[in-house]
Amino acid sequence: MEELINRIAGAAGIDADLAKKAIAIILDFLNKDGPSNQMQQVLAALPGASELIAERAVSGGGGGGILGALGGMMGGSGGAMAALGELTSSGLSMGEVQTVTKELVSYAKEKAGDDVVNDVISNIPGLSQII
Repeated sequence: MEELINRIAGAAGIDADLAKKAIAIILDFLNKDGPSNQMQQVLAALPGASELIAERAVSGGGGGGILGALGGMMGGSGGAMAALGELTSSGLSMGEVQTVTKELVSYAKEKAGDDVVNDVISNIPGLSQII
């Protein structure tokens, strides 16, 4: 996980703690909204990913500010809108969110394979247009 955190921190120009938080937010969102079989493969290929999601659950991660609230009003957990709201509420600009997301997807493809990650992305409505 340290390799991924450092890679994302460097690419986005953010500190390691913020990179770790962003990774946790995105992985938690994908784990909740993505196809479970493929997400299990992704999490297994990223050592420390499941623990990061578990830490987030224990610490009460969530929220998402106004975007998360809007997503919640639209039904369910708010999905991508709530995750985006939480990322920006954490202090990331939209450009940084894009960089973090692209680096995480690229890393996941390197570790779990293109097909598995592409299946996750294609099974979450609207996500392929963001990435």
